[in-house]
Amino acid sequence: MSINSPVPDYVLEDTIELTTAEQVRAISDPLRTTILGLLHERAATVTELATAVKRPKSTVAHHVKVLADAGILKVVRTRRVRAIEERFYGRAARMFYVGLGRRVDGVELPPDFNDFEVAAEESRTAYDAGQLRSFIRHARIPEERAAEFWHGVDRLIHSFDELPRSGDTTYGFTVGLYPIIDYPTLPPPPED
Repeated sequence: MSINSPVPDYVLEDTIELTTAEQVRAISDPLRTTILGLLHERAATVTELATAVKRPKSTVAHHVKVLADAGILKVVRTRRVRAIEERFYGRAARMFYVGLGRRVDGVELPPDFNDFEVAAEESRTAYDAGQLRSFIRHARIPEERAAEFWHGVDRLIHSFDELPRSGDTTYGFTVGLYPIIDYPTLPPPPED
């Protein structure tokens, strides 16, 4: 793939809200999130995905079917190889999100997986090698400012997703914004 090729190499929606328990369960499996990550780069066949994740083709085909049935993956093109039509799968959207506190038909949606738990596991080797760059900051701000800040982070996430793929190393990028109910706060300043 050329360094300036669009990422990924197929047309997809920008964002899709996951609104069913089936969709949330589909993205909550580590192998399926790895498959989704690989498809950020380009469309791929089940055989290519199986080779990349070093798992049996039948296992990967099952996980691709779960994602496709949930509307998270789709066939973006096909090609004829001998007598077989080979399918190339791509993401339905660049980004998926679970609406917080949402219910569908009165049923509570299962929680999304914890990206920080996944990132902690993925980043252990980089941490041990002194190659982990991370920060944590806290700010007491109104909810409206938090939403405004997250909007800017969302633009940064999309920018990261759209970077042309090149080089030999894959980098993880994790961000989060969460309320901390019991975080200490200073008392009001004394009046002068």
